[in-house]
Amino acid sequence: MSEQQQPAQQPVFSIEKIYVKDLSLESPNAPHCFLERDPAQIEVQIGTAGSGVGEGTFEVVLTVTVTAKIGDKTQFLAEAAQAGIFVIQGVPNEEIEPIVAVACPNILFPFVRETISDVVSRAGFPPVLLAPVNFESIYRQRIEAEQQRPPHEVPIQ
Repeated sequence: MSEQQQPAQQPVFSIEKIYVKDLSLESPNAPHCFLERDPAQIEVQIGTAGSGVGEGTFEVVLTVTVTAKIGDKTQFLAEAAQAGIFVIQGVPNEEIEPIVAVACPNILFPFVRETISDVVSRAGFPPVLLAPVNFESIYRQRIEAEQQRPPHEVPIQ
């Protein structure tokens, strides 16, 4: 009998669950902040994290922090951590990191955008509409920065 070769496993990418992992809103200067007439300066910070939760299963968390200030007074600070559980199988190991760092955040972004807009509106402020984010560019910049970083030196004792 000749051994039959196993057919190559087809790549699998699926969304198991999308959920809000953490959500907070602070309005430290209420009610006085609602009397301000000057427009607020908006600052947005975005972060991603991914971790394995089982064989071929990953949790990816996209965290967005929005801070609105007038002068040095914070009008509000909203933070949402939108998470998803993704199944990634039959993909070479070197391709998993780009999927977790680019494809998964792209899927999560519309959800976190809606969450931030909704929570800010419910707090009595004008909605914040987040501009699209190029996660591929962010990933490439991070990889380039890591490649340019000198290797760690070990001190001789």
